[in-house]
Amino acid sequence: MRSHYCGELDSSLIDQEVRLCGWVHRRRDHGGVIFVDLRDRGGLVQVVFDPDDAAMFASAEQVRNEFVLAVQGRVRRRPEGTENPSMATGEVEVLATRLTVLNSADTPPFQLDDYHADVSEEIRLRYRYVDLRRPEMQERLRTRSRITQSLRNFLDEHGFLDIETPILTKSTPEGARDYLVPSRVHPGEFYALPQSPQLFKQLLMMSGMDRYYQVARCFRDEDLRADRQPEFTQLDIETSFLDEDALTGMMEEMIRRLFKQVLDVDLPQPFPRMSYAEAMRRFGSDRPDLRVPLELVDVADLMGEVEFKVFAGPAQDPAGRVVALRLPGGGELTRKEIDEYTQFVGIYGAKGLAYIKVNAWSEKGREGLQSPILKFLPDSAVDGIMQRTGAEDGDLIFFGADTATVVNESIGALRVRLGRDRGLMQEGWQPLWVVDFPMFERDSHTGRWVALHHPFTAPKEDQLAQLEADPGRVESRAYDLVLNGTEVGGGSIRIHREDVQRRIFRLLQITDEQANDRFGFLLDALKYGCPPHGGIAFGLDRLVMLMTGSGSIRDVMAFPKTQTASCLLTDAPSAVDEIQLKELALRIRLRA
Repeated sequence: MRSHYCGELDSSLIDQEVRLCGWVHRRRDHGGVIFVDLRDRGGLVQVVFDPDDAAMFASAEQVRNEFVLAVQGRVRRRPEGTENPSMATGEVEVLATRLTVLNSADTPPFQLDDYHADVSEEIRLRYRYVDLRRPEMQERLRTRSRITQSLRNFLDEHGFLDIETPILTKSTPEGARDYLVPSRVHPGEFYALPQSPQLFKQLLMMSGMDRYYQVARCFRDEDLRADRQPEFTQLDIETSFLDEDALTGMMEEMIRRLFKQVLDVDLPQPFPRMSYAEAMRRFGSDRPDLRVPLELVDVADLMGEVEFKVFAGPAQDPAGRVVALRLPGGGELTRKEIDEYTQFVGIYGAKGLAYIKVNAWSEKGREGLQSPILKFLPDSAVDGIMQRTGAEDGDLIFFGADTATVVNESIGALRVRLGRDRGLMQEGWQPLWVVDFPMFERDSHTGRWVALHHPFTAPKEDQLAQLEADPGRVESRAYDLVLNGTEVGGGSIRIHREDVQRRIFRLLQITDEQANDRFGFLLDALKYGCPPHGGIAFGLDRLVMLMTGSGSIRDVMAFPKTQTASCLLTDAPSAVDEIQLKELALRIRLRA
């Protein structure tokens, strides 16, 4: 039906006959001549309908926005002075010789030719098939396709095999909640949708398929955020006989090539590396945004003996932390603005936000500072704070004092917020490998040790001996790739010995009986010649979101769910009839 996409037409095709198919983007009637901007996934082109052909002109008079047309005509140069430099096809137009209305259209729920950001996301998702016609959305999905193709090509060239793993699998209740699928042929039993292909890709390594990848659909029944969905896509990778340096080096090469091919951007070589401990100390986050130059400065040793218990308490508590955050030029902040930042850190559990304004320290010393907390701080503490932060006249120093977790989350988030609000955010891309993660952390509710990544991550070999004696000091062979403050990939070298895997399970209070029930197939496989192996998974949706400059992964997925995990387009999830429930031996029991 078509010879060209609309966006392909240019001056090289002048006087050629073309056949086009697409949607009416805009129709204009100018004194007896009708102009239609015809749109397809390739772009827009102007089509001219001349009244000399009365039947065709009459049909053109009836078309409206979003009608589906097939047009045949001759490409010609636009008359001088009517060119449209904002269109890729703006030098030419098509003089129509034939028009077929393939389908009419009701008035769309929002206009694509005059789209405004105030159209609610609810409307966009309910009429997603219309929303996806917008050039902005089509470009995002085209970019997603190019990203996936680049990643696949790299892995294919480096000997990786694209292997599918099961979607219906066994529930292993560790981490996020599983989506469960009832079995009709095994009444009362359930499959689970995979949270990741983790165990199967490890089994592939044991099978001798030493380089695996998969663009995998994954499912997690968890609370949602702007960068989370109940179903998402990850690029899943596993290799044998590579250590972490070799594996991360190869992945760097893949990401550098991706950015060069898709965005024509040169990323640094090599990517910088930073330990987990350093990232938390300097930025309060294990995924720091290095575009923001602000850093947290520890001052607990200066506050241990002050009269201000808000500072002294956390300073004397082994689980506490007291930090200062210098904001250059922040002295001009109003009290209202400071109050707004105080409310912001409250979201992360902070009980307040102390500050010192540096008005004239260089001239007046302590008298040149302004703060309600100064009366509680001795000269030695003030001098130490000023020296460590490097504060200058006109600056402002914020403080965080609480448990280390609250301080890291609240002041770490404030650091990024200030970077954006105050124009301190640097341009460009800042990739970072975060390494040397702790193997375990304490669950704040149960006091149990839990795996910081997952229970199949290998501990560092030289720390195996202290695994049971001092698990909090054991580091893992894990690595996360962070890009502009967003974790886009995470992985580790895996445990490849059965005895070590059982030790990890026991430390996590998974008994041998529970381990055999949940992971018996893995433990058995580890006995039969398992090679050293490791891998990584990249969040494809997040990566596309960053590379397209989108605000949410929902904007780079064709048919996403809402933040309540519902699909407005299909009205899912929905009730099913009683017959289906009986076949599955299920009965609905609503929560009280």
